Amino acid sequence: MINRRGAEQRYLTLRRSSGLSVWAQLTIRLGLLLALLGIIIAVHWFERDSFKDNYDGQMSFADVIYFTMISATTTGYGDIVPITERARLFDALIVTPVRIFFILILAGTAYTFVIKRSWNRWVMRQIQNTLTNHVIVAGYGTTGREAVDELIARGTKPGSIVVLDTSEEALADAEALGCAVMFGDATRDATLESVRAASARFLIISAGRDDTSILICLTARHLAPDLNIAVLVKAEDNELPARAAGASTVINPVSFAGLLLAGSAQGSAIPDYLSDLASVGGRVRLSERIVGPDEAGRPLVQSDRSLGLRVIRDGRPIGFWEDGARELRAGDRVIEIVPNGAS
Repeated sequence: MINRRGAEQRYLTLRRSSGLSVWAQLTIRLGLLLALLGIIIAVHWFERDSFKDNYDGQMSFADVIYFTMISATTTGYGDIVPITERARLFDALIVTPVRIFFILILAGTAYTFVIKRSWNRWVMRQIQNTLTNHVIVAGYGTTGREAVDELIARGTKPGSIVVLDTSEEALADAEALGCAVMFGDATRDATLESVRAASARFLIISAGRDDTSILICLTARHLAPDLNIAVLVKAEDNELPARAAGASTVINPVSFAGLLLAGSAQGSAIPDYLSDLASVGGRVRLSERIVGPDEAGRPLVQSDRSLGLRVIRDGRPIGFWEDGARELRAGDRVIEIVPNGAS
């Protein structure tokens, strides 16, 4: 079966983060070990006449506990031995599997709570220390997922995308794509500092609530004054507060949908072409690039591989029909339409 990302799904199972704390999990494992030991001690005590103590010939309760612990964790020292067939069968068929089970639980606990956690923490620390020129996505809901899918489709490496969310299920989906993920509140300074927002290339904010998205934008702008930030807001009234919070780009899907609907009244092909421009799957796409020194002095004109639309100079947009577009300057940003697959 092929999912919408084009990845083959071999076998899917439900995944849910454990609601138990580390200490609770350790307590459950310890309780299971003690319960098994208790059962073996009880059997050994009631069958103590089936064992021989080569030291004094008597099997006390302390001897039973000693023999149980030794036989459950090792193969024994031979100072106490089973002398009846029933006792030998019990040790062979019950105690030996329990001994193997003990080793697996102890080794698994050590790996899960010590080795694996320490290793993962060290690896993530190295990744965090070297994060630069990356894309941060705050909020991995429907819009955040689509944004990440589109970024990857446009050639962004999944490893250079960092997803922030407070849903373990959402983070698991992003992690499956190869993205770096972090469970955390993006409105907090510590969270954005942990993903090195100041050295990021771009921040996409889609928190689901306008007030939360604007607060994330305020926090990010405070930490990274030069960071490009795109914020999704649902209410038109919140577009101005989002810009005041420091957003470089404010996206309102309701307004955009209204533009598409209005455009369809002027011609049925207009919305299709706008969608074509916005998606990497279309025949053409919008591209933004910086003008190099070799292009300085040239006009913004149509070439065989591109159609110039707008020049961004000192933060001011200049249309292709305006005088400022007749002579490009080094450092200008050009927005143009290019065939899909062209750089």
